[in-house]
Amino acid sequence: MKAIQLLGKETIQLNELPKPEISEKEVLIKVKAASICGTDVRMYKNGYPTASEETPLTLGHEISGDIVEVGAAVDFYQVGMRVAIAPNMGCGICDQCVSGNTHLCATYEAFGINLPGGFAEYLVIPEKAVRQGNISLIPEELSYEEAALIEPFSCVFNGQEIAGNKPGDNVLIIGSGPIGIMHAMLARARGAGKVMMNDLSEARLADAKKMLPDLITLTSDQLQDKIFAETNNQGVDLCIIAAPAPQAQEASFNYMAINGRCLFFGGLPKEKEEVRLNTNILHYKQLRVFGCTRASLMGYRTSAQLVASGRIPLQDLITKRYSIDQFDEALENAKKAIGLKNVVVFKESF
Repeated sequence: MKAIQLLGKETIQLNELPKPEISEKEVLIKVKAASICGTDVRMYKNGYPTASEETPLTLGHEISGDIVEVGAAVDFYQVGMRVAIAPNMGCGICDQCVSGNTHLCATYEAFGINLPGGFAEYLVIPEKAVRQGNISLIPEELSYEEAALIEPFSCVFNGQEIAGNKPGDNVLIIGSGPIGIMHAMLARARGAGKVMMNDLSEARLADAKKMLPDLITLTSDQLQDKIFAETNNQGVDLCIIAAPAPQAQEASFNYMAINGRCLFFGGLPKEKEEVRLNTNILHYKQLRVFGCTRASLMGYRTSAQLVASGRIPLQDLITKRYSIDQFDEALENAKKAIGLKNVVVFKESF
């Protein structure tokens, strides 16, 4: 089978590997779609401890496909089922795992991170992932490409569950990439009063506006004044920083209403991870600040249901589809932020 493997910093290869075999407690997936994530780009640019020339790592953690083999000791799952795969699995024993937060396990494993991932024609689902529920069924009406995007959307869902998003809230999203747009889609679906978006790129704001006509787009000049004009001089109830920008985190408290919530979604580059915050604003406005990472299996399954319902039109985010032989082009576009989601699609004839 063909697989995209990381061998070190900025070293990636399309390799031919044997079709994997499964044990009686495993499931084999024929991958149909796997989308490129910012994490894949960072792993390519910076390298990753689990990837070397001696131990190449197959990338890809946003995955959907068909079950083509089922181990004799596996219950429920059957050949032919259409599925999406939650990538993170825990030890199953620690307090985080027992509480349902397997994604926060100190020894967590993930497809495409420290286990073989979905940029390959086949993917083995190990016993631990089968038993923990990492395989989610998807309905016939949901495309494989859209199903692959359940994973990043589940991270968005996790963040808004943590920070809270109440009906009628005025919500500001900073960053108009695919994650920012997913946040806007979810905020609308959850009954936000106004959904506003800011980005340094006016072109990206315009593209987001085409997708979501009722989105209020705000350019960066005099941003605080614009926000208060949109909120009757109150500020926003929920501010989501969906861009790896320390300056956006630093400025976020200025945009908040009293009792507001601020979600720092995603991480910052290592060299920019220390941020100066005015904690007096935090104190006197009685703000709450949240962080989030990954998504629980329950959050993943809930996200799959939301996407399947049609209320979250993730298909609008798919910019281009590629064969695995075109991966270099797909990665280059992702590196340059050309378009939104670039998806590798596996077909009998592309």
